[in-house]
Amino acid sequence: MSIYDSLNEQQREAVFHTEGPLLILAGAGSGKTRVLTHRVAYLIEEMGVNPWNILAITFTNKAAGEMRERVDKLVEYGAENVWVSTFHSLCVRILRREIEYIGYDRNFTIYDADDQKTLMKDVCRQVGIDTKVYKERMLLSVISSAKDEMLTPDLFEKQAGGDFNQLKIAKVYREYEKQLHANNALDFDDLLLKTVQLFETQPEILNKYQERFRYIMVDEYQDTNNVQFRLVSLLAGKYENLCVVGDDDQSIYKFRGANIKNILNFEQVFPNARVIKLEQNYRSTKTILDAANAVIRHNLGRKDKTLWTENEEGEKIHFSQFDTAYDEAEFVVGDIKKRVGSGMGTYQDYAILYRTNAQSRLFEEKFVTAGIPYKIVGGVNFYARREIKDLLAYLKTIDNGRDDLAVRRIINVPKRGIGLTTINRVQESAQARDIGFYEALQGLDLIPNIGRGASKLESFVALIEHFKLRVEELSISDLLKEIIEETGYIEVLEAEGKEEAEARIENIDELITKVVDYEDSCEEEPTLSGFLEEVALVADLDSLDENADYVVLMTLHSAKGLEFPYVYLAGMEDGLFPSYMTITADSPEELEEERRLCYVGITRAMKDLTMTCAQRRMVRGETQYNKTSRFLKEIPSELLSSGQKVGLFEKKQEEKKENPYFQAKKAFQAKPFSGASSYKSPYNSYGAGGVGFQKGKAFGTPKSGGLDYKEGDRVRHIKFGEGTVQSIVEGGRDYEVTVEFDQVGRKKMFAAFAKLKKVQ
Repeated sequence: MSIYDSLNEQQREAVFHTEGPLLILAGAGSGKTRVLTHRVAYLIEEMGVNPWNILAITFTNKAAGEMRERVDKLVEYGAENVWVSTFHSLCVRILRREIEYIGYDRNFTIYDADDQKTLMKDVCRQVGIDTKVYKERMLLSVISSAKDEMLTPDLFEKQAGGDFNQLKIAKVYREYEKQLHANNALDFDDLLLKTVQLFETQPEILNKYQERFRYIMVDEYQDTNNVQFRLVSLLAGKYENLCVVGDDDQSIYKFRGANIKNILNFEQVFPNARVIKLEQNYRSTKTILDAANAVIRHNLGRKDKTLWTENEEGEKIHFSQFDTAYDEAEFVVGDIKKRVGSGMGTYQDYAILYRTNAQSRLFEEKFVTAGIPYKIVGGVNFYARREIKDLLAYLKTIDNGRDDLAVRRIINVPKRGIGLTTINRVQESAQARDIGFYEALQGLDLIPNIGRGASKLESFVALIEHFKLRVEELSISDLLKEIIEETGYIEVLEAEGKEEAEARIENIDELITKVVDYEDSCEEEPTLSGFLEEVALVADLDSLDENADYVVLMTLHSAKGLEFPYVYLAGMEDGLFPSYMTITADSPEELEEERRLCYVGITRAMKDLTMTCAQRRMVRGETQYNKTSRFLKEIPSELLSSGQKVGLFEKKQEEKKENPYFQAKKAFQAKPFSGASSYKSPYNSYGAGGVGFQKGKAFGTPKSGGLDYKEGDRVRHIKFGEGTVQSIVEGGRDYEVTVEFDQVGRKKMFAAFAKLKKVQ
């Protein structure tokens, strides 16, 4: 029996079509990785293609590792010569070989987000930018977007025209690039951009890699940005044997620069392209897929396709609405505990997905209370921890002395008595002579007023030079151990306190383990540059241990590409999902991206899907009243199983009915109210619901004196738009107005602050 007999008709068609451009529209759970790996096997074993000439690109290290493993199992000979990598890893491998053609050394450093922010602070200080006006994060975001669009500082400045702010940013961009080059460093965007620039300016290098990669496959093509599209187009330009696999319905990374037009317009760019649809889903039940199809059909900017399956009908989708977000979290955690306790899988079979990271807090608290193991994907990255960044900075300094950020990070770590004044004098001297910080350290006699700090700086340089000599003699893991020992790093940690030291030492041990793993698994000769490169390309999602038994919590963006038997989609409310900004922006494109995100969430579920929402949710310290998400309303009612839950609000209402104070208020409300009353309340306090008693004077009947609108009127709010006044209650100094807004749901506010205008 052939390995291709296990494929369905459309999958076989995609595998056997090997020549020319091919677009595979692969719906969620339709076996696209299976198609790609079988296609590699078919090219090698049936078409006689040299494995050396095949390139497979995906987006995450996890996906690349899975594809590599599957290819190795399918192909008996030569599989190790197929390049399977992420976009960034591919570019790093090319640049390590060729970057000298565009003016960098091969041992360049890759800056992570923290490094970029540190560098940006220096840049702003040097060019006189007020970071209260121009935030570092904003500047880095604009520069990142410019690089995605392949705009150099010159082109960015040209496009700015006479715009004052844009010209300021252009100045920052230029200095930022200058400093990166001086440090022999690249940021993540540079890995792609510099490779494109290499190919565009060095035709012989481009031709070399076009000949090398005669057959190119790109996974998750809907997530490519403009520079990635350009990179792939250049590589495939000679032979056009380009196979791209993706799903426009799962394009959810516009905020990262992803351009959905890359997949929607593929046939326009490659007119002779073949298009094959994979619509059979192997993951989910019929009910889950029917719900996903119903939601995504509301999008106009998509290619027509409908997921179907031979799987069972499955349970209806469970929907529950709660009074508060606390009630929602309590139910979800309790439901998971009950299900696992009854034998419905283990904790690792469950995932809670949400729109924003902030939603995780309540679930965390409930899990801790319930004693249920959990993991949040997207938390503090292992490599962002202080002790790990310190030791990596030592390795970076040893590998690339031109990396000023790394050198300055460790020059006084552990403390060597080198003060900030001394460091600043070295920095000023380096800038004045247009050399690197470490190079300035190697010529201390040329630095004025260095004084007593010279001997300490000399000792530091001697230590680094000693480690550089040891690179040739030791393995990377032994080198790291020697750094830890000779710097006394562990002893310093232990002096900080036992509990914290233990955790940090455990992290250091884990770093050593990582180095050993790299040395054992490296396909080529392990090198210090190679290890630092691998560390720089690690993503949060790659740390997800699929064998550990814990409930996974993650944002919907992080969940793409994963699947779980039991999924909870929490916070299904207009204003949260879709987001408030999306609703108020009145942008069909933005709303369609949010709907695609919902589609991704639904299709993560294999057996069972629960969707929840809350009527009241605290956001940034304010209570919001939200409508049920419009996406939930797009699911046919016959697919939903609604469970009416009693939340905190309902519980309190039941308690109030038994309270004599509540009964007194109720009786008072039933009487007509006309000005002051002789009724004397024994309760000199305010009541809930806008009804109160104060100093013998009662008020509670909704009033609107002094306002130019009344209950039932249409009003407009400067931020929330138009809505209908539900109630107006006197609250002492001001009126408390409740409005049901058309776009953002119910809001309760004081009239003086709301400044509502009646709509005529």
